[in-house]
Amino acid sequence: MTTDRTAASSSNEVGRVAGVTYIVDPGDPRLDDYRELNSIAVRAEMERDEYFMGEGYVPVDRMLDSGHRMRSVLLHPKRLKRFIPTMSRPEMAGVPVYVAEQAVLAEVVGFNMDRCCLASAFRAPMPTVAELASRCRRLVVLEALNDDQNVGAIARASRAFGIDGMVISPTCNDPYQRRTVRVSMGEILHVPVARAGAEDWPGALHTLRDAGFETWALTPDVDAVDLWDMEVPDRVAAVLGAEGHGLEPKTMEASTHRVRISISANVDSLNVGHAAAVTFAVIGRPARA
Repeated sequence: MTTDRTAASSSNEVGRVAGVTYIVDPGDPRLDDYRELNSIAVRAEMERDEYFMGEGYVPVDRMLDSGHRMRSVLLHPKRLKRFIPTMSRPEMAGVPVYVAEQAVLAEVVGFNMDRCCLASAFRAPMPTVAELASRCRRLVVLEALNDDQNVGAIARASRAFGIDGMVISPTCNDPYQRRTVRVSMGEILHVPVARAGAEDWPGALHTLRDAGFETWALTPDVDAVDLWDMEVPDRVAAVLGAEGHGLEPKTMEASTHRVRISISANVDSLNVGHAAAVTFAVIGRPARA
């Protein structure tokens, strides 16, 4: 049997809070957005292009700041007190806030997520590559990145260094996976993303070139131009591949420049997220006198 009531915590840490629904049945369909969070395949089938998840106070705040329309919030009782001020934001009007004890939460999400703070929000339509290129000057292009944490780190660095948008290849990870949103501290939600279709890869780089972009393919090849020797044009896109494999030869050919980051000979390579941050910092450096 499912019961709910307006409450904050079974331990009465906060007392009764208007607008909060306490869930005691893990089978309650109102929590369906939050099921099997550790299964990428199941989550992809559930979420599709309809919604995505945020985890943690900061990512949830960034969800609200970014203009994404919220669906619901799910909290451990000990997370409610800090969340109460967020509930007063106008973007939260009419958004259900659910609270459940640890045992219920574990059964819903599929593992023991300690004192969780989760939210679901509707996805916004993605722009096309051409639309993104028409309104941006600084882009990052990701080919076949399969690590959601790397995508999240790159999104966070993008926001930090003034990258306007992100283009992803057909085989790149979903940029709105829960871990990506969390690792990016919600910044991915402020970076417009365009996914190129299978029929338009790596042709999307030609679309960027036609829009006036130089495309810098990052590679460890010693024959590539040193990043620090590059003159930064008005419009530039940094093109990065997956860890280990790097960029495909056709992607290299479609780029206007092959660029390397000089590192110590004692180190094999940089993590792609670190390489992205270094590249973005160079692109955003003040113009030389």
